Amino acid sequence: MRTVFIYTDRYADYDYGLAHPLKIVRLKLTYELIRAYGLLSLPSMRLVETREATEEELSLFHSPDYLDVLKRGSQGSPAGDAFMYGLGHGDNPIFRGLWEWSLLATGASIQSAQLVGEKEADIAFNIAGGLHHALKDRASGFCYVNDPVIVILWLLSRGKRVAYIDIDAHHGDGVQRAFYETNRVMTISLHESGNFLFPGSGFEGEMGEGEGKGFSINVPLHPFTDDEIYLWAFEEVVPPLIRGFKPDVMVTQLGVDTFYSDPLAHLCLTTNGFTKVIEKLKGLSIPWVALGGGGYEVTNVARAWTRAWAIMNEVDLNDDLPQSFEGMGRRLGFRGNTLRDSPLSIPEGKRQEARMEAERVVNYIKKSLFSEICSL
Repeated sequence: MRTVFIYTDRYADYDYGLAHPLKIVRLKLTYELIRAYGLLSLPSMRLVETREATEEELSLFHSPDYLDVLKRGSQGSPAGDAFMYGLGHGDNPIFRGLWEWSLLATGASIQSAQLVGEKEADIAFNIAGGLHHALKDRASGFCYVNDPVIVILWLLSRGKRVAYIDIDAHHGDGVQRAFYETNRVMTISLHESGNFLFPGSGFEGEMGEGEGKGFSINVPLHPFTDDEIYLWAFEEVVPPLIRGFKPDVMVTQLGVDTFYSDPLAHLCLTTNGFTKVIEKLKGLSIPWVALGGGGYEVTNVARAWTRAWAIMNEVDLNDDLPQSFEGMGRRLGFRGNTLRDSPLSIPEGKRQEARMEAERVVNYIKKSLFSEICSL
């Protein structure tokens, strides 16, 4: 198994602002924990320095006018028409270097696609990627450039058939919208229902249009969905559809805002459930471009993505944190002393409600799609 981890300390040069939920320091924290566990010196892996994407590469998806606004905003002061493009106070702040930050996050994702698409690696992981909300000409949901879409377009241009699997708590709306009318990409998103959470989309009836009819799959989940319910829904939907679709490459968005302690969502996963999802993705045995995503409690991010990288490399980690990490981890905001969560107990009434909703959605998807997609 040939794996590549893509990273640069230059990520730490950029900041959405003290009050913003997305803390770029989570990337440094994850890198340091992975390094402390010895997972960057494995014989079958490579550590690759992130390169910046080119403007031409961003133009694979985004409009020239929008990219121009991003460049002007990167000086730290808003362009006069910035608000028309989703930029300004709140979710998508204008901060000094936002253009350079976007180039780095996207460049690492393109590197991942190139390495996997050209068969130089079986798995490539860019923890800075997965910014799945950005639209062609608009920032959205903390995302300025939609690197998953650009990655998929790059792979399509090389004749690849692509499956996109999104396990973030928020619906991968920008990616779905980009490929809603094609059968060359299957998008599967498991997320908290849009009835309760941004962006208010991703309902099970959103299945694609035209040639893309049936190739957009959504599994909206109820608040209080726990590890067991989530894993059941994943196993019922994802492997059968992937086996039917037969992709050449799998692109995943591995957001960890599904965790019970995340401040922005209401699902109740733990590191234990997340780990099993990663194991199931690994078990699909498809060339894999792995991208980061959401996660607004930095300790969760570091622990979950460290475990993900270990699984990608078939390494079992000790639950006790390495002593070499403790000082650095505390300075970067890490809290706790173990890699894994304890089992979580959900009030039975809430759990039953979540289970019934998951069963309803899964049954709807099976009845609507399985006979067609699974027989491809």
